[in-house]
Amino acid sequence: MTTFLIGIIILIVGGYFYGAYCEKVFGPDDRETPAVTKADGVDFVAMKKWKNSLIELLNIAGTGPIFGPIQGILFGPIAFITIPLGCVLAGSMHDYFSGMISMRNGGAQMPRLIKKYMGNNVIKFYNVFLWILMFLVGVVFVYTPGDLIVTQVFQQEAAVTNSLTWVVYVAIFAYYLIATLFPIDAIIGRVYPIFGAFLIISAVGIFAGVLMDGGANLTNLSFASNPFTMHPKGLPFVPVFFITVACGIMSGFHATQATLISRTVKTEKEGKTTFFNMMIVEGFIAMCWAAGAMVLFGRGTDVATGATAVVGMVAKEFLGSVGGMIAIIGVIVLPITSGDTAFRSLRLMVSEQFNINQQPAKSRILVSAALFIPAMIVLYYAKSSPEGFNILWRYFAFTNQFVATFALATISVYLYIHGKNYMVSLIPGVFYFFVTLSFIFNAQIGLRLPWSIAYILAAICSVGYVWFVRKRASSQKDQIIQNVLS
Repeated sequence: MTTFLIGIIILIVGGYFYGAYCEKVFGPDDRETPAVTKADGVDFVAMKKWKNSLIELLNIAGTGPIFGPIQGILFGPIAFITIPLGCVLAGSMHDYFSGMISMRNGGAQMPRLIKKYMGNNVIKFYNVFLWILMFLVGVVFVYTPGDLIVTQVFQQEAAVTNSLTWVVYVAIFAYYLIATLFPIDAIIGRVYPIFGAFLIISAVGIFAGVLMDGGANLTNLSFASNPFTMHPKGLPFVPVFFITVACGIMSGFHATQATLISRTVKTEKEGKTTFFNMMIVEGFIAMCWAAGAMVLFGRGTDVATGATAVVGMVAKEFLGSVGGMIAIIGVIVLPITSGDTAFRSLRLMVSEQFNINQQPAKSRILVSAALFIPAMIVLYYAKSSPEGFNILWRYFAFTNQFVATFALATISVYLYIHGKNYMVSLIPGVFYFFVTLSFIFNAQIGLRLPWSIAYILAAICSVGYVWFVRKRASSQKDQIIQNVLS
């Protein structure tokens, strides 16, 4: 219990002071934001701070801060320290600067920011991984809510041989397809905040339940043995823990959402609450679900139990049958709405790349259907393999965090050319570049290299990352000075 509570203190107190520092580094002022200067009643609309904050939280929080930490807690109580530290120093900082830099650039979205600050070659590379990320987000957000519906609502096993599993998957895909023709988002959007509230309330309920448990089943951090080698399968803490926890600490997908909300914030001074603090809330959600899972594992639940099953077990254990089902419904609805957005974005990217007119409904259906076919194949593979979900999750998480390194590099260049402390983003950027590359160098569908070689190559590439960011930042700054002098 002590380690868990220390982690909560790190998250809240550390978030308060580091958030204030990041705000000081950026220097928000009273200039008019894009929500005011570009007001169009559609995309650029000034909204109240509480509404922007809630929408930002709902956009970034779904199954990410739940499924990842449930698997991540298998690494032991060290997770209760690394989750809040990572959330404060990396995830929240990443979300804050992404949103604020977008505001300073007229509400520009992340691809445009990367092209401006990192160059034409980098944006091409980024777009490839962004496509992959959107595809994997869509697949994961069919798999996880689909399995929750089968196991928790229908009380059946979500096996590959269970026809109901595929009926549910197809129903979710059908919704995604129909959503390209009709404004169903507008309907779901009216109840969407309610389910978001369920997610927050359920986290608070689990937190209270963990405290009432008295810590009997929460292991404390001990250095009597190596705290980084506790995973039951012997997986290395670095990089696998960070890949596994994923959205509970760092998510490249968040930058795409923060830049959207940057168009509705009416004053820069609301940015800390809207961007930084909402990631702190997501970190709190991650900590609560991780603690709930550890309590169940401590009571004898098999550590091999799938993450989907553990979600239902934790919810019902701490919130009761009715409260648990309400929480599960929230966990089901939120990823479905995010999956819709991911597939919609991917459809637009593909159609733009291949010049496919998306005005006719037939074109939208055909492109969407073409995306769903490989998605179904990936789903079938994930369901057929005992480790299918873990593999799917880790490659979703890898892409998600690798994409984040582009945003962190962009933030570093921006801060450098404006004479600000760019190390706040460069250090996390280097760390996650090392994490993601060492993982993919070793992975079975990666280069399959031994860990020792994977670490060496990742370290060399990380040095290159620093060199490139510094070189790009310096050239950008020199160009600005030259333009001023001329």
